[in-house]
Amino acid sequence: MKKNSRGNVWLGVAGYVVADGKILVVKKRYSGLKGKWSLPAGFVDEGETVDEAVVREVKEETGLECKVNGLVGIRTGVINDVISDNMVIFSLKPLRGELKPETTELYDAVFLSPTEILEDKDSTALLKIFIQEQHTYPLQIREGINPGDHFGYTNYKIIK
Repeated sequence: MKKNSRGNVWLGVAGYVVADGKILVVKKRYSGLKGKWSLPAGFVDEGETVDEAVVREVKEETGLECKVNGLVGIRTGVINDVISDNMVIFSLKPLRGELKPETTELYDAVFLSPTEILEDKDSTALLKIFIQEQHTYPLQIREGINPGDHFGYTNYKIIK
């Protein structure tokens, strides 16, 4: 999909997949996340719900079939005072499949321990926040986070 074909309101999803105490992370080949550990993620397609989209994206990127456990949080931001960039983050349970990264989009897809992720300089701020902070209810809005100047966010929040 062409970058401009989404318009100025983007809706994405990400999967927080945990197995045996380790978290599924991917290293993208493109965008501001290039070379960084992040969650498997992508955009919601036309005619698709957010929970369907996250299952599809995780399978496309990693080869794993998963089941949605529930909502973990939301990341929302504004890029260059114009683009509303929103991502719904779900907890998923792996059901079956062989872990195999989709090599046109990813360098790698692996399960890492929380400690390995927190100690790796290539882990994204979002990923570290989701590991460091326990779930709170109701979900809280976190402001004042900078995921990196190269993204161009003029406003960025995590609801967790």
